[in-house]
Order: sequence, then C-alpha cells, then structure tokens
Amino acid sequence: MSILLRTCLLFLVGFLAACQGGSKEPDSTGKVTALVGASLIDGTGTAPLSDAVLIVRNGRVEAVGPSSSTPIPIGATIVDVSGKTITPGLIVSHGHVGGAVGLKTGPEVNTAENIENELRLYARYGVTSVASLGGDTAAAAAVAAAQDQVGLNRARLFFGGATIDVTTSEEALALVEENAELGVDFIKLRVDDFLATRRKMPPEVSAAAIEASHEKDLKVTAHMFYLEDAKALLQAGADFLAHSVRDKEVDEELITLLKDKDVCLSPTLVREVVMFVYENEPEFFSDPFFLKAADPSVLEQLKDPERQKALQESAAAQSYKKALQIAMNNLKKLSDAGVRIAFGTDSGPAGRFQGYFEHMEMEYMRDAGLSPEQILISATGEAASCLCLPEVGTLEKGKWADFLVLGSDPLADISHLRDIESVWIGGSQIVDEE
Repeated sequence: MSILLRTCLLFLVGFLAACQGGSKEPDSTGKVTALVGASLIDGTGTAPLSDAVLIVRNGRVEAVGPSSSTPIPIGATIVDVSGKTITPGLIVSHGHVGGAVGLKTGPEVNTAENIENELRLYARYGVTSVASLGGDTAAAAAVAAAQDQVGLNRARLFFGGATIDVTTSEEALALVEENAELGVDFIKLRVDDFLATRRKMPPEVSAAAIEASHEKDLKVTAHMFYLEDAKALLQAGADFLAHSVRDKEVDEELITLLKDKDVCLSPTLVREVVMFVYENEPEFFSDPFFLKAADPSVLEQLKDPERQKALQESAAAQSYKKALQIAMNNLKKLSDAGVRIAFGTDSGPAGRFQGYFEHMEMEYMRDAGLSPEQILISATGEAASCLCLPEVGTLEKGKWADFLVLGSDPLADISHLRDIESVWIGGSQIVDEE
C-alpha cells in the first residue's frame, strides 16, 4: 500500500470514528500529531503493539492503541511510520553535564551554553532525559527551569547540584542546604577512597547528609565502590546506588537490602571502561556512529603516545579492568535476583562521550547477560521510576511525548537502538543543528 493511499484511508478512519461518537469539528485545542503504522514499545514491559497509533497533543501523549480502534482526531498531522519501531526516549539515570569541553575542565566551561550543547548531543543519540549527578551549578538550574515546554530541541535535565564528599557533618549539612536552595532534583553523595588514594567520607557524615536531605524531601543518590559501603548507605537510607559494586561479588545481604528497600542500582559499566580504554586507540575511534559527533582534535589528544603509555603503566587503570568484570558479573546476579536496574553511564566528564557511551553501555549490559527487553526497560520506564520522574519514561497518556522512531527492532538486538530515524521531544521532532 502506498503512503498516499494509507494516509487517505487513515484520514477516513479518523473521520468515521469522529462521526460515530467523537468530535464533529476540527480540534482547536492545540497541535495534534498522529504517528501511524509502527510497532510500538511503551516502556512499561508490556508486549509491543503492532500497527500502532500514537496520538500527541500539545507535546504530550493523548492516546496509544491499535489502528483498528484508535480514532485519529480531525485535523491531526499524520506521520506514516509503517515498518518502523517506536520506543520511549532513553533516560540516563547517571550522567553529567557542563563539566567539560573536549578534555578541558573547570568552572569556566560550566555554562548554560555548554550544558545546552551537551543536551543536544545526548538527544542526537536518542537520549531524551539526563540525570546529572554532581557538579551542577546555577547554570544547570537555569537550563532545567526552561524545559517544561512543547517542542524542546534537547534532552531534559534533572540535576543534583554539588556532590557531597566531605569529612564533617557540618560541611555536609551546609551542602545539603545549598543544593536545596538551588532547586535540585536529588542529592548526590560520594563515598569512595578511589583505590585508597583519598580519604573516604565517614559513615556518620553520609548518614547525617541522608537524614537532612530526607527532611527536605530530597532523594539521595550515592556514589560508592565497595560492597560494605553499599550496605552501609542502604542501611542509612540512601535511595539510589549510582554505581556498581566493584570490589567483590555481591552477597545475599545486599540483595535483600536492595529489594526490601526498593532501591535501584545504576551499573555505569562504561565508567570503568574509560579508566583504561585509552591506553591504546579504542576500536570505537573508527566507528561512524561515534565519529559523526566526535571532535577530531580531542581524538588526537587521546591517541597521544605519552598519554597511552601512562595508562599502560597505571596500576589504577589495571585495577579498573578487573573492576569492570566484577561489575558485569554483579549486574547479572542482581538482575537475576529481581533488583531494579536503572540505566546509567556516568558520561560527561572529559573522555566520556555523551550519547555514544550510552549505546556502548547497553552493549556491555548485553555482554553481561541481560536481554534486549531488560536493557530497554532499564533505559526507559525503569530509569524514570527509579528517579521518581513521573512525566517521562513511558508512552502513556498524559506523559511527555519523548520518543524515538527506529528503523530496526531493538528487541531483536539492542544494537538496533543505533538505527535512529528521528528523535521526538515534547511532541516535536528535534532538528539536528550539526
């Protein structure tokens, strides 16, 4: 059937449905778009819907259903996506924005302009919401405040403000207060000695920060490395584990704590990868999907022989190689045990390429033993639920219409999420400004 004939028939179906009980007048309450003919995965874990109709009004989902029983409002703009797959946009539960330009870091690069550029980059790769966990300033607050709109041309931003990594309760409480005044979506703690190279935040300090955060109705996300720290943070009331356990195999005590407290864990496997991958030239430096957004000058810096040699001789880099395998094994064990997994990457700092690293993370999750369906749910509905973001993550009535149109089925192979034909945020297709 030609696209023209199909469009005419769909208009007729919509007209007849309206005559049988719907509005008989063209809709005048806002822009309406109907995407028709695709297989639709809504992010809730229910079976894909074939030959679906997705109705979007004023940037939000108005209806989702089979074409046979979902009337199209008169006057709607119809987009034929027959043979395609629609999924919710990807949600990164642990990323960072505004902290780097190329390999340059520092306060001077943490500007609203840089943040918006990075959010557009995320969107080009299918990421429609980012939780920036730490290092966020007033610039992030300003960007986040401007996103409650139809037709956003970048990923949405939710942010954690200054990371709390201090040694006294007084300092911790002051940072909680400062972050709350900034209007953060969550609080970020860091409990880590970075392979015994720094002093770790004492348990009583992290506990005080958690208590103070909860008093302000703020959820606490926690950076940790060690199994025992993960347990202590959960016992103190942490709401989200922002990394994998990477020192040893997780045990039943941790699994029980995570499940009983209904706390999610974000694997961030590529965070370990980036700690050693530039010891040689990575394979992805020749991947067209990566190169479409890469700055050649940054790649040349990362290929510098002296930089590579330093990593080759770094004991820390070799330790993180081992930590990656432990993290992958733990991800599979936790997932099999029914622990909720929220997709995250820790992308954004220098050398952690936003957008591309999200696709790399999904492939590491696949290699760890998770199915395409598990990975996709983790990166859509589950990530939103874990971070308490009720307006995104799934394609259900009333939520923001943030979604991807793909040329291939990601449930057949998670790498098919690379086959992005269009990205829609707030009900409008984003414009690639590159």
